[in-house]
Amino acid sequence: MTGRKRTAEAYTFMDTIRSVLVPIHREGHKFIAIFVAVTVVLFLIAEPLGWLGVVLTLWCTYFFRDPPRVTPVAENLLIAPADGVVQMIERAVPPEELGMGTDPRQRISIFMNVFDVHVNRSPVDGTVTATAYRPGSFLNAALDKASVDNERQALKIRLNNGKEIAVVQIAGLVARRILCDAREGRELKAGERFGMIRFGSRVDVYLDEGMVPLVIVGQRTIGGETVIAEDNSTAQPRVGEVR
Repeated sequence: MTGRKRTAEAYTFMDTIRSVLVPIHREGHKFIAIFVAVTVVLFLIAEPLGWLGVVLTLWCTYFFRDPPRVTPVAENLLIAPADGVVQMIERAVPPEELGMGTDPRQRISIFMNVFDVHVNRSPVDGTVTATAYRPGSFLNAALDKASVDNERQALKIRLNNGKEIAVVQIAGLVARRILCDAREGRELKAGERFGMIRFGSRVDVYLDEGMVPLVIVGQRTIGGETVIAEDNSTAQPRVGEVR
């Protein structure tokens, strides 16, 4: 076996290990500890219950994974803020609490199920100019009215060219807490982590004029990697089909 072949095999093996043993978000540590403690108690009560606890503990660990991502770097690109499926692409008015006016903007909605990575990332390089939290219901995040009725945390981000977008974390049917580390005045880089939502939820991105969606409804996105829109683009909105 040549040295080059051994190196390639070693890289493939390590790449596979890294894809499984990814970092865990700090928010998950206390939950994993609770699941482990409950699992020990269940084993003391009855072994079958203990194994059920093991499965649930593994799921909890999997839910809070926080893998590194490779973010495309270009000022005219907008990157997916979350893993999930593009649920809707349509014009809608941004949350009124952000003070972005009443004119509808192109909105891209990404739905995260309980098996997706729930760490949220900034779509652009820019400055957070406003944040707003609004309590609400916990409807199915896949519903259109969830953007209005559900609990949400909204950010307004000003890009370096002066344009503004909104990023809105929306609680879902089983989500009970939105975490957001971004504060007014914070400088964000595209792909930078700014929060997460527990457990199952949605993230909406409201685009500014001249920004064209490059994803389609039903497409899967990878937070911090998938390009979802382009600024100053002459491209037409994309269409697709299941194959």
